[in-house]
Amino acid sequence: MSIELHGIMVDKVITAKKKATVRDAVKLMNKYEIGCLVVVENGKPVGIITERDLLKRVLAKSKELRNMKVMEVMSTPLISVVPSVEIEEATKIMFQKKIKKLPIVEKGKLLGLVTLTDILRVQPQLIKMYKIFSSDLAPRRMKKVFDYYLLLHTKFDAVDVDRLAIPKQKS
Repeated sequence: MSIELHGIMVDKVITAKKKATVRDAVKLMNKYEIGCLVVVENGKPVGIITERDLLKRVLAKSKELRNMKVMEVMSTPLISVVPSVEIEEATKIMFQKKIKKLPIVEKGKLLGLVTLTDILRVQPQLIKMYKIFSSDLAPRRMKKVFDYYLLLHTKFDAVDVDRLAIPKQKS
């Protein structure tokens, strides 16, 4: 079974004008929690600016970055779990804290890192959980990861909703 792109594409694409500032582009990407903007000139697409472009062509070349310390821009406090935490609990934490990466730490030692993508790869029932709770729970940036995996796993069985219950977040 093949799926045509019009069935999965985002049709409300956020764009930036060719002469917009990088700062304005970053503001838009942050506002909409997206990883790229299609660049337009006279209403026609002429390019794309991605997070990778910003890293390689802006941040890596910035003179201000030569003196800026990682501690000035890092996310704190660090949200982490011990290796014995079950996948379902780790997923709840990721949803509640709106994060996609979860360091695994024990006795102050970094043992590894788990991403939402890693979890979805090995835990297909989480896709079912998303299907049930997506409208109330999943932040936009997490929804994108789920949506990708929903395309790969299209058969859904009945789910015990009580077992998957996650408290709703306030918007």
